[in-house]
Amino acid sequence: MTEKILVTGAAGFIGYHTCEVLLRMEYQVIGLDNLDPYYDVNLKRSRLDLLGISKSIFLENNKLYKSSLHGANFQFIKADISDRKAMPKLFEKGQFNKVCHLAAQAGVRYSLENPEVYVDSNVVGFLNILEGCRHTHVEHLVYASSSSVYGDSNEVPFSEEDRVDHPVSLYAATKKSNELMAHTYSHLYKLPTTGLRFFTVYGPWGRPDMAMFLFTEAILKSEPVNVFNEGQLERDFTYIDDIVAGVMKVIESDHKGSAVPYSLYNIGNGQPIKLLDFIEAIEGVLDKKALKNMMPMQPGDVTATWANVQKLKQDYGYAPNTPIDVGVKNFIDWYRDYYKQ
Repeated sequence: MTEKILVTGAAGFIGYHTCEVLLRMEYQVIGLDNLDPYYDVNLKRSRLDLLGISKSIFLENNKLYKSSLHGANFQFIKADISDRKAMPKLFEKGQFNKVCHLAAQAGVRYSLENPEVYVDSNVVGFLNILEGCRHTHVEHLVYASSSSVYGDSNEVPFSEEDRVDHPVSLYAATKKSNELMAHTYSHLYKLPTTGLRFFTVYGPWGRPDMAMFLFTEAILKSEPVNVFNEGQLERDFTYIDDIVAGVMKVIESDHKGSAVPYSLYNIGNGQPIKLLDFIEAIEGVLDKKALKNMMPMQPGDVTATWANVQKLKQDYGYAPNTPIDVGVKNFIDWYRDYYKQ
């Protein structure tokens, strides 16, 4: 029997790529997204278009749309995970085997200006997902946490055993709360949950608010690149295909009757890259120098992220292997094609 999986955040960067792979592996996928205008909704609709949900369709709330490419194997629903009435109905009707929960209000800096949105989406929304999983006996909930839970820790690389009690942004605090809530539901209701602490993900169809996108756009337009903390930042840049391969390994695992239903993993590249080196890689592919605008450290930002991914390698055979120059070139090729540059 084909397994049925709910993917929240299906029009998002990681969500779209995850849906593509799940469909190739012949899962029956229900994609959910509220198409939040935090960044370009047209980009989100373009991703859905590739999944067979045409841009020309006006999407009504809480209505299922069948894919023109995948038929009943991919259906999409425009819905908000914080909707306390719609979510129980979706779970009851859907009877999902598994849930891959990637929807969230993203962005560290944005959380300084719009804190309420983060609580609605990342706390209330996550509770609705947990409740849906609990009441319909979902076999396994895989959900997105974040490297931001580590705060501005000096202990590198970050390990799952590190204490994460000092978030430096509300976004990070909501992600930490998700881990605690998942633990509670695993303990009380024996719901198998796996949290994945994503590090900096980049690649084709990436988010316009992320460094890769911002830098490429600015350099091509001969505009200054804002380089925070005078360039003294390091990020564990991880290519999208490596991330999705790791997510799939976790989704594919059998958690029925699991004695240890709660787990957490770092998912990253396992080696930090200096921000200035990352910019240099983009300059190399574009064959154009960046105009650097050196800026101070931003509130809520951290100096370095670096994932210890041994646990995910050991338990699931996770093996990120995309070199930065290959990943950067793939992104820029996509960017030029999509924006007709």
